[in-house]
Amino acid sequence: MKNYILDTHTLLWFLNGDRLLSDNVKKLIEQKENKIYLSIASIWEIAIKISIKKLKHDKGFEHLLHLLKVNEIEILEINTNHLAKVIDLEFIHKDPFDRLIIAQGITENLTILTKDRHIKNYKVNTIW
Repeated sequence: MKNYILDTHTLLWFLNGDRLLSDNVKKLIEQKENKIYLSIASIWEIAIKISIKKLKHDKGFEHLLHLLKVNEIEILEINTNHLAKVIDLEFIHKDPFDRLIIAQGITENLTILTKDRHIKNYKVNTIW
């Protein structure tokens, strides 16, 4: 069993069946033996983008949360170890949500499933 954390775009592309999602990542998410996490920061980011109309989710926010359960994606809460790691990160990536996902990946020894080229500049495992 391997442990992965999804970047926000990875989750959205997976749930929407978007062709931008790599076949490799899709298979990793769908393999039941893998443990898939989503940062609560990603849920926060999605909620903000829905509220400012930058992201549309026709079936509503609650349906999105339901899809996490259906797909056995576990929400990873933020703890003080994650925040302490954010402080230590080089300022390569400026997005606060991604910086937290990077910190969680490092702290929890999770591989980040992301296409984001900036995340790959950190000492964290990534796959695309």
